[in-house]
Amino acid sequence: MRTTSRLLLPVAVAAVLSLSSCSRGGGETSEKVYELGARAEVGHIIYTVFETQWLPQLGTGDAARVPKNRFFLIRLTAVNSGSDNVLVPNMTLRDDQGNTVEELSNGDGVPQWVGYLRKVAPADSVSGNVVFDAEPKHYRLRVTDENEEKAALIDIPLNFSAETPQLSLPPTPAPGDTPGIRSPGKE
Repeated sequence: MRTTSRLLLPVAVAAVLSLSSCSRGGGETSEKVYELGARAEVGHIIYTVFETQWLPQLGTGDAARVPKNRFFLIRLTAVNSGSDNVLVPNMTLRDDQGNTVEELSNGDGVPQWVGYLRKVAPADSVSGNVVFDAEPKHYRLRVTDENEEKAALIDIPLNFSAETPQLSLPPTPAPGDTPGIRSPGKE
């Protein structure tokens, strides 16, 4: 009896170790991460994200749309490399803590909005902006294949450069030319 229990203990330990190695990465994701500007091939759809823009509102005046946080526009292209029509699935933002933000279905006021239902013919593409209502921070855009079985992440660095307004400076007077100011004694 003692010999049997001595033999079973190492077998049980080996079985537990082999099972734990099979389930390794239970909380991890197997989604490949691409950089901004890189081609992300997911199934028959090839995604390329070109640029992002944070906006405090869409439109002006009484017709302006104001978000809960900020409007986050992502300009991209999705190419259908397959031989059948595909619907490009909706996208999701994922922050560093794992929280997600869904793509908005209303594109009113969004320049070059790609739409919410995006049917793409073989060898064709759809280009433009997708829009989110999100807090300004670092995100990864989650994109999927046409069947939503495979996914990839596109790293979107936090960048406010597109939000900086263009300011024009007043012209600088030439040296010695100071309009409206006269020197005493000179007429």
